[in-house]
Amino acid sequence: MEPGGAKPNQWPDQVSLIQPEFVVPVRPRDTVLRDHAVAIEDGRIVAVVPRAEAEAAWPQAESVSLPGHVLLPGFINAHTHAPMSLLRGLADDLELSVWLKEHIWPAESRHVGPRFVNEGTLLAIAEMLRSGTTCFNDMYFFPDAAIDVCRQAGMRASIGITVIEIESAWASDVGNYIDKGMRLYDRWREDPLISFTLSPHSPYTVSDDTLQRIAVLSAEQDFQVHIHLLETEWEVKQSYQQHGIHPITRLEQQGLLNQRLQAVHMTQLSGDDIEKFARSGANVVHCPNSNLKLASGFCPVAALLDAGINVAIGSDGAASNNSLDMLAEAQAAALLAKGVSGDAKSVSAFQALEMLTINGAVALGLEDSIGSIEPGKQADLCALDLRQPETQPLHHVVSQVMYAASSRQVSDVWVAGQRLLKSGELTTINMDEVLDAASRWQQRLADPETGAADVQRK
Repeated sequence: MEPGGAKPNQWPDQVSLIQPEFVVPVRPRDTVLRDHAVAIEDGRIVAVVPRAEAEAAWPQAESVSLPGHVLLPGFINAHTHAPMSLLRGLADDLELSVWLKEHIWPAESRHVGPRFVNEGTLLAIAEMLRSGTTCFNDMYFFPDAAIDVCRQAGMRASIGITVIEIESAWASDVGNYIDKGMRLYDRWREDPLISFTLSPHSPYTVSDDTLQRIAVLSAEQDFQVHIHLLETEWEVKQSYQQHGIHPITRLEQQGLLNQRLQAVHMTQLSGDDIEKFARSGANVVHCPNSNLKLASGFCPVAALLDAGINVAIGSDGAASNNSLDMLAEAQAAALLAKGVSGDAKSVSAFQALEMLTINGAVALGLEDSIGSIEPGKQADLCALDLRQPETQPLHHVVSQVMYAASSRQVSDVWVAGQRLLKSGELTTINMDEVLDAASRWQQRLADPETGAADVQRK
């Protein structure tokens, strides 16, 4: 595999090498390379070649040797609310409407501000990096604070310009949400680690006029649009009661049903809905564990993939999952797809890996930069140690990763060539400070004087 068609004598003189036992580049499909090296220069992959060839070409290169490891593209969390890590476990075992209206939204109204977002996002990034995630797609308030943390940690993020018809500490109305988000976009649009999506919260919290405005802005600026859609049966009933039409039809009428759409959850789909979605080229972001925990329903992933729809995976927020472990999320997605479809062949191990990597990149509009280990792409990578009992004997590398491996086996992570996790230790984040901040928020959120007493006692 040569770098973009270049010949070896056109390779750069100075590179660093990563030399695992296995490389799963994701593209080409179903490829597992043994005894290969990945060469990196200035944060980009320049070659994926046999180890002996790499060592001959760059005998003086700085090299990371990873015997018994598999090197994968970094995992992509296509939907989360990173600061909500601080609300993990605050309100469990509740249906979505009660969880949101009686517990999560009141807690957010009292506590969410720049510091909450800063420290909650840093906690989330620490968890994500330790489990192999190199890019996350976030929807939350005070995105400026999230961007600051991402740049501090070296994390790649797609930042949502959140829009909701509810006043918050971040913005007073729809115009304010959009204006503040666009100012952030103008400030950070050239940052190589930061991209943006327009993120209307959901059809039931955003008006037709706002959806139309978002559709125009998306078309003019080529923004992806990220929205919770068909999460529960209640949402569909509410749409017919208030608008007289199905939520997908409503988005279609407002000009949002197209290849830029990222529809999150999608548990209430009919065969006709799937056909319409497939024709539009829109993307689905599947959040299996959150859907299960909130009893929202089952996304028919096998049927979506069979229809040619791009399906990525998200964790949702840690308040409703309660984990940001994307490997566990992909494993759940594969197994659920088999159970829901009744077909053990549906969603193979390799398809699950695609959903975790390249499909997420496609959904975010970043497939030219991340999602696979190919020359020219950013060196967003993660390595898993397969020498552990859980993944032995090693009959099939990808199957062992997707059905047997644990995120505890993630040893190393790179974002744009920067090693952010080295032999299990974070290199840009002080874990003691992160955990101290989490402890302070635990006390603050549990203080009865704030109205956020332990809901488990109610």
